[in-house]
Amino acid sequence: MVERFSAEALTRFAVELLQKAGMDAVLAEAVARTLVEGDLLGHDTHGLALLAPYVKELENGTMACAGAPEVLSDRGASLLWDGRRLPGPWLVLHGIDTLVPRARQYGSATLVIRRSHHIACLATYLLRATEAGFMLVLASSDPAVQSVAPHGGTRPVFTPNPIAAGIPTSGTPFLIDISSSITTNGMSARLHKAGKQFDEACMLDADGQPSTDPGVLTTSPPGTILPLGGLSSGHKGYGLALLVEALTGGLAGHGRADPPDGWGATVFMSLYDPAAFGGTTDFLRQTDWLGEACRSNPPRPGFSEVRMPGDRGLARLKVQLDKGLSLHPSIPPMLRDCAQRYDMQLPAPLEN
Repeated sequence: MVERFSAEALTRFAVELLQKAGMDAVLAEAVARTLVEGDLLGHDTHGLALLAPYVKELENGTMACAGAPEVLSDRGASLLWDGRRLPGPWLVLHGIDTLVPRARQYGSATLVIRRSHHIACLATYLLRATEAGFMLVLASSDPAVQSVAPHGGTRPVFTPNPIAAGIPTSGTPFLIDISSSITTNGMSARLHKAGKQFDEACMLDADGQPSTDPGVLTTSPPGTILPLGGLSSGHKGYGLALLVEALTGGLAGHGRADPPDGWGATVFMSLYDPAAFGGTTDFLRQTDWLGEACRSNPPRPGFSEVRMPGDRGLARLKVQLDKGLSLHPSIPPMLRDCAQRYDMQLPAPLEN
C-alpha cells in the first residue's frame, strides 16, 4: 500500500530540519516549500529527494545559511547578482519578487544570478509568475558539473541545462519544464543506485557507444547523457544547451571558463508583462486558443488525451494536497537517516 504524507507536515519538518542544520528561518521556509511543491507536481527527483543533500551542503559549509545576494549590476530592466552560494530556491523566489515591479514598469525585466546554490525543480516557480499575470522564462546550468556531451562527441561538457516557461491563460496555465538532455543527473543517479537501467539508450559509454546503463557516468573516463533528440537528432538538444549556457554563464560572466566552486547553479530569469506588448486580453485570447486546439486534438493510438504542459502536474498537485503526498520509496529512508542526526523524526504517514 502506498504511504501518503501531509504536505504541510512535510513542509514543517523540512523547515525545522534546515533550521537545525543552521539555515536562517526565512530561507528555510522558501527551500522547504519549494522542495515539497516539487513532489506535489510529480518532479520527485528534484523535490524532497534533495533535502538530505542540501543539509549535507549546509554541514560542509558549501551552502550559505543566511545573508543576501550582492548586486553586481542594475540597469533597471536588467540585473546581475552574485548569489554568494545562498540557497537557490530562496534566490529564485526573491528574484521573481524583485522583477515584478520592474516588469510592470518596463514591460520585461531580466535577472541573472552567478554563484547560486542548486535551485531544485524549475516548474515550482512558474505559478508564482502566472498567477500574477506574467510570463516567466527560467533557465539554469551548473558550471561545476559536466555530464552531457555535445552532439557527436564523447566527453561531457554540459549539465542537463533545464529551461522552463510559465505561460498564463484565462484558465490553467502552461507550465513548461524541459531539459536539453534526454534525461537528468538525478534520474540517472536514482536508477544506478537501484541497479536499474533505462528502457532505451539515453547514455553513451566512454567509447561513444549507445547505452541504457546510467552507471556509465561513474566510469573513468566517464560516459555521458545524450542531448535531447538522441543519436539521430541530438543537434537540437545540443543547440538548446548552448542557448542555456549563453543565457546563464554568458550573461553572468561566470561559467565553465572559470574554476568550479562546488555544486550550484548559474540562473537566468526573465519576466514579461503581456500588457506592455499586445495587451493582456489578446495575449490570453491567443494562449486560450492554443490550449483548446491542443487539448481537443484527436489523440493518437496509445494516448487517451492530449494534455498541455503542466496539466498532469497541476492535477497531481490537487489530488496530493487532498489525499496526501506520495513520496518515491527511496526518499523516506533518506529523510529518516538525515533527521536522526538532529534528533528529529519524519512525520508519520497518513492513515488510509
